[in-house]
Amino acid sequence: MSRRGWAWRAGFVLACLVQLYGLYAPRQAGPAGIPYLDKVAHFAIFAVVAYLGLRVGVPARWLLAALVVQAIGSEFIQHYLLPLRSGDPFDSIADLLGTATGAWLGFRAVQKRRGTT
Repeated sequence: MSRRGWAWRAGFVLACLVQLYGLYAPRQAGPAGIPYLDKVAHFAIFAVVAYLGLRVGVPARWLLAALVVQAIGSEFIQHYLLPLRSGDPFDSIADLLGTATGAWLGFRAVQKRRGTT
């Protein structure tokens, strides 16, 4: 595998770790007080994981199913199991929109790389 291939994989692993930290840290990650910044962060971390996962060859059905489960399940976990966090259904919506956008971009990148645009 080329260095570029390893870099994409490393980016995917890093994006997954950032996502897990952002969703399951005992306290909400990031600066507080900026309206809707958390929705942008939710959208972005799911879009990046979806895009990079498809880009490195993770099977779409498994990747996207895992992201959908994560989008919904993480809010339940935050609400019921993390006392300093609260679940927000709008975060799940941002997660799902990020997943859809990342998947769309990822599918386009894979098609372009294969030359089937």
